[in-house]
Amino acid sequence: MWLATQDTFDYSDFIFVGALAGVDMASKSQPTFGQGAEGYGKYYWHVFVDGGIENYMTEAIVPAATREDPRYYTLGKGGFVKRTSYAVSRLFITRTSAGKSTFNLSEIVGAGAAAGIGNAYYPAEYNPWVKTYQRWGTQVGLDGVFNILKEFWPDVDKAVFHGKY
Repeated sequence: MWLATQDTFDYSDFIFVGALAGVDMASKSQPTFGQGAEGYGKYYWHVFVDGGIENYMTEAIVPAATREDPRYYTLGKGGFVKRTSYAVSRLFITRTSAGKSTFNLSEIVGAGAAAGIGNAYYPAEYNPWVKTYQRWGTQVGLDGVFNILKEFWPDVDKAVFHGKY
């Protein structure tokens, strides 16, 4: 639960949610939300809640039920392609609580459940099943991007910040 809480309420998440809300508003992904400050607020809280539910489903609830370890373990060595491939593969392969490799039900089922839960708070007239699948795909895709960032962050920290972060 603590991992999901940290990921949901980290200061950087609020900035990231703000950027995603801006992209959604610019593309008018939910026309009923409108534009301006009120519309942006609606986009912001929907994106924030989507991410929070996804974090708790993929990092706490489903892993507890399936006995999977939701943490990302960096490979930390090898070339760019090898490490990037590894980071993306962790969307589909994870460790059990006993340390063995297994299919990552936490990620796939957890993100799917979170996308389905979103149907409860998105406007029904603009919430066809395709939107649910788009939210699911976006959440899994973003987790893949974050795995890549986690994989290479130690290298960036060392090269740019001289190991200060």
